[in-house]
Amino acid sequence: MTQVSDRFPFLVRQLRKARGWSQEQLAGEADLNRSYVGEIERGIASPSLCTAAKIAQAFGLNLSALLARCEDEAGGQRRGEAHSGNELPAQFPSSNMVFDGYSRLREHPHPE
Repeated sequence: MTQVSDRFPFLVRQLRKARGWSQEQLAGEADLNRSYVGEIERGIASPSLCTAAKIAQAFGLNLSALLARCEDEAGGQRRGEAHSGNELPAQFPSSNMVFDGYSRLREHPHPE
């Protein structure tokens, strides 16, 4: 099984390329140095939680969603399977529950 820390660099590169961004564009969106983004993508540097949150925000994700994507890939989720990063685990089927991005489930304030 691949470790999340091994998947993170690949996922950052994959998300960046999917948006058609250069490393310089990602660095600008995340307020990071371009060479540091390259080091992260090559697995030379391991970002802090604050830096990972900046990267997630640049991609329009919360940190937990970005890390969940790493875990899904590391855990063997099939390549190409859709994952928005906001799905509830199967043990929480209630439609009025939402993941708040901080590892907590709460009642949705405006159930449909």
